[in-house]
Amino acid sequence: MRHKNIVLSLLIALITFSCTQEKKLPFLGPKTVNSKGDTVYHQIPAFRFLNQDSIWVTEKDLDGKVYVADFFFTTCPTICPKMKTQMLRIYERYKERDEVRIISHSIDPEFDNTSVLKDYATRLQIEAPKWNLLTGDKAAIYKLGQKNYMVSAQQDPNEAGGFVHSGAFILVDKNRHVRGIYDGTVETEVNHLLEDMEILLK
Repeated sequence: MRHKNIVLSLLIALITFSCTQEKKLPFLGPKTVNSKGDTVYHQIPAFRFLNQDSIWVTEKDLDGKVYVADFFFTTCPTICPKMKTQMLRIYERYKERDEVRIISHSIDPEFDNTSVLKDYATRLQIEAPKWNLLTGDKAAIYKLGQKNYMVSAQQDPNEAGGFVHSGAFILVDKNRHVRGIYDGTVETEVNHLLEDMEILLK
């Protein structure tokens, strides 16, 4: 009987230990060490774009928010519809959580003006500021995508629709550090994103 109690105690301790060993998410992107010897992680820089309601959105609007970012264009004939189906899952799940945001950057800002984005948002049945569809300076959007979010986003006449972009969903924490990149066209990948988002929200 004493032996059984010891085994039971060990099992309970093991289960408790496993539950408390929470998954730790990496910090993605380049990092540096400052003069004090502290690690400085890659951070999404300042930006300023217009959303579907013709309202300026900057990095300050995301202070204290966990958010998911992606790149798309409204006339995309390939992966965008799949991406938006998956992003809608995130939108619906966190619709009532103020600490969560979604930002989608158009890589065809010349066509995707605020009016076009508003129509697109209406079709998706989404609203800002929960989900901002952003347009603005093309060079700034491409630089932000490729340098800061570390995904492909550029014009390419050889690609369907005239643009090439990653299907990635980028998970960013409350301090604008990139914590995960997932294939936004694959349901199981987005499931992992949702799990990781819960870790950041705790």
